[in-house]
Amino acid sequence: MPTAVLTDRERTAVQAYLRLLHTVRAAFDGPPDGGRPFVVPPAVLAEAEQALTRAGLAGNEAEFFRLLRDWCPPA
Repeated sequence: MPTAVLTDRERTAVQAYLRLLHTVRAAFDGPPDGGRPFVVPPAVLAEAEQALTRAGLAGNEAEFFRLLRDWCPPA
């Protein structure tokens, strides 16, 4: 299996995306009481957006998801 070698900025973008993904999953996995709106903290979204921009990946989802797939292949 090939291993992607990411730049520091690409790795930071992938890690920020994974934190965002885990935050969203945790919100959806919370108690289904129906009274709590689904909220992703703005700081988590901003971190991911800034990391993508610094890595030159903002607006280039195909390249970003290729990097993500290569760096963190599905089990």
